[in-house]
Amino acid sequence: MFFENPMKIFYNLPSLHTERLYMRKMLPDDADDMFEYASLEEVTRYLLWRPHVSPSETRMYLYSLKREYSRGNHREWALIDKKTSKMIGTCGFTEIDMENKTGELGYVLNPKFHRQGYAAEATKKLLSIGFDYLGLERIEVKFMIENKASLSVAQKCGMTFEGVLRRKMLVKGIQRDIGYASILKDEYYLHNEKQDYSEFKTIKKSFFDRI
Repeated sequence: MFFENPMKIFYNLPSLHTERLYMRKMLPDDADDMFEYASLEEVTRYLLWRPHVSPSETRMYLYSLKREYSRGNHREWALIDKKTSKMIGTCGFTEIDMENKTGELGYVLNPKFHRQGYAAEATKKLLSIGFDYLGLERIEVKFMIENKASLSVAQKCGMTFEGVLRRKMLVKGIQRDIGYASILKDEYYLHNEKQDYSEFKTIKKSFFDRI
């Protein structure tokens, strides 16, 4: 059983927990931690945006998200390392199509925390949200084909590499081949038990009743 209008969750993004991560809204106070990786060309090489040039640029971006979160337009969680309280990256839904019951996930991580399973840990949590709460049938990840690390994360989460759409996107002046990996609901439940997110139904209920 799924919830009536589950997309309401994104008007007041709930905090989530995994074994090693606290996942919450991105905040202006995250600027220094985010700039640490958002300023690196090695991080943004396979992303749609260019490196941040100053901490103030990062802070202004984070301030701009306050309005987007309040409108339900931003579905990305900051990843906080529980041991250090450091913001080490982000993970979220870049697209959700409730009519067709599909979603797309994306993730970015500080290189200092690569190869430690953090991206997969966060992605698995959002797969649970996508299938158990939103009722999606398919969740995918798309990536520039040179980005082997992104495919590796997807496969660690049980996704299947589906193939490549050649010259699918123009990114920073270069026509890029885009790879796709996905997992279907029935495939997910072969190895995962359904989680109960009934507490989300009461988040800001009075606010949701007005929209």
